[in-house]
Amino acid sequence: MFPHHLTDKSAFDIAQALIDGFNRHYRLFRATSAQAKQRFEQADWHGQQLAQAQRIEFYDQRVNEAVDRLRADFAIEALSMDTWQQAKLHYIGLLTDHHQPELAETFFNSVTAKLLHRSYFRNDFIFVRPAVSTEYIEDDAPGALPTYRAYYPSKDNLRQIWTRIVTNFQLAREFENLERDVEHVVQAMASELGGFRPRANFQIQVLSSLFYRNKGAYLVGRIINGFTETPVALPILHGAGGLVIDAALFGEDELLMIFSYARAYFMVDMEIPSAYVHFLRGLMPRKPRAELYNAIGLQKHGKNLFYRDFLSHLRHSSDKFRIAPGIKGMVMLVFDLPSFPYVFKVIKDFYPPQKETTREQIKGKYLLVKQHDRVGRMADTLEYSNVAFPRHRFEDELVAELKHYCPSLIEEDGDALVIRHVYIERRMIPLNIYLQEAAPEQVAHAVVEYGNAIKDLVAANIFPGDMLWKNFGVTRHGKVVFYDYDEIEYITDCNFRRVPAPRNEEEEMSGEVWYRVGPRDVFPETFGPFLLGNAQVREVFMAHHADLLDAAFWQGHKDRIKAGHVHDVFPYEPAKRFRAGPRHDETAEPQGAPHA
Repeated sequence: MFPHHLTDKSAFDIAQALIDGFNRHYRLFRATSAQAKQRFEQADWHGQQLAQAQRIEFYDQRVNEAVDRLRADFAIEALSMDTWQQAKLHYIGLLTDHHQPELAETFFNSVTAKLLHRSYFRNDFIFVRPAVSTEYIEDDAPGALPTYRAYYPSKDNLRQIWTRIVTNFQLAREFENLERDVEHVVQAMASELGGFRPRANFQIQVLSSLFYRNKGAYLVGRIINGFTETPVALPILHGAGGLVIDAALFGEDELLMIFSYARAYFMVDMEIPSAYVHFLRGLMPRKPRAELYNAIGLQKHGKNLFYRDFLSHLRHSSDKFRIAPGIKGMVMLVFDLPSFPYVFKVIKDFYPPQKETTREQIKGKYLLVKQHDRVGRMADTLEYSNVAFPRHRFEDELVAELKHYCPSLIEEDGDALVIRHVYIERRMIPLNIYLQEAAPEQVAHAVVEYGNAIKDLVAANIFPGDMLWKNFGVTRHGKVVFYDYDEIEYITDCNFRRVPAPRNEEEEMSGEVWYRVGPRDVFPETFGPFLLGNAQVREVFMAHHADLLDAAFWQGHKDRIKAGHVHDVFPYEPAKRFRAGPRHDETAEPQGAPHA
């Protein structure tokens, strides 16, 4: 029960210290997101990449600062349950007129989770459900920028309106030819809407901040015409002579690709994030709110929402967790719940001799992926500590495997099975299983996609390490995505070599590797025997991606990356682009360069 009276002065001081910590976090988070505009204008791509990686660490840094402050200023170990309950009530009071209350509640949970044993995590102590509504915050936020702007064009002034929409973002760089680009947008819009007849309620609503990622800035909005609403996104890039609108993307599926969980987080300047998520949910109703918060860089709150959704799913399902289908991994034990579209990955305590790695090294690889540009080819992961699962929902075979391979991470606590560290990822069809069951045209598409996935990773300075089919998955959109990160390296850290010619007959006939191999040496020509045993797969692969078996392909990309080149890798098909031919900065790329 909550206390009837807020009598403990230290409880208010604790609440105030916590809100101060959160406000500092969001101020810094928002500042670095807002600076993305200037970095884009100046084509500071390396600065953009660095800021994206650093921003991910902001949250944990601020949580640790708040923990340190509370430990320094209060006798945390001596505080009663009553004091913590009062602190939570005071905190709710401080959120009444707050513009990011849902994020502040998550921050409260994160700090208290570090200070208190998990047995204290009951409804009285943390925010299991939101205590403060995010509905209509914007209407009560004097001085805040509106989340979106509405424009009311007619058939006669559509070009002028689109020009105004774009120029209202006040990008400090001239467009190469905005009139030409707007004409492309209007024509694409007429084609998408099937000829264009304005209805009574014709308007274009556009979110007030551009969405920055990699080398692009995305204008995101919707076209409302009578009873139809059409999501729209315009990617803005740097062309040879200034800024260009590269494409006009329409409909939920196009936006789902832009906001994919396999892409890096956007930088967006938002006063009221919940209003942005509400707007985006209107464009992509199938996208969980947790994934939308992740996509705009607020992944800790996304984690919180995901966990609430997971608990709700557990309450409304009865199937059991099981060992995930497919080939078992050497360093990860993977399990799933058939009714839930995610997999759970736990690092084993020991590995076969050929895997020279440690738990800390593996966690480091997953952190690298989190902070890196995932270019639509690496699944995002949610990392959790001390997760209590209902023991009765686990198959006995899975519990036996967990206790055998991961004993240091498993604890049985009453009716709960507690896992001390777990990664959660979207479930995909493993590519090796997909190829076994696919029709010939599906096999051909998947093999081409597989090669494209590797080339996109190469462009982003990622060497997958283990390129076997089982380490890639197929999404519901037919994209091939990599998900086994324990052997990834930066391309720039690898040595790509050709296999030396044998010096004598003995070396030529040897079944063993007779030449010296360094720890970061890679011999691409040796990939073939492991990947191309199937004749149909081999034919398609060699027709589209034979260059992946050539050390010169890999070395060429390594040299360009080391020279400072940042590739374009965009989340829409080349056919969507307004200008045909190679992208402006890829004219020198070899055939088969990244294109997705």
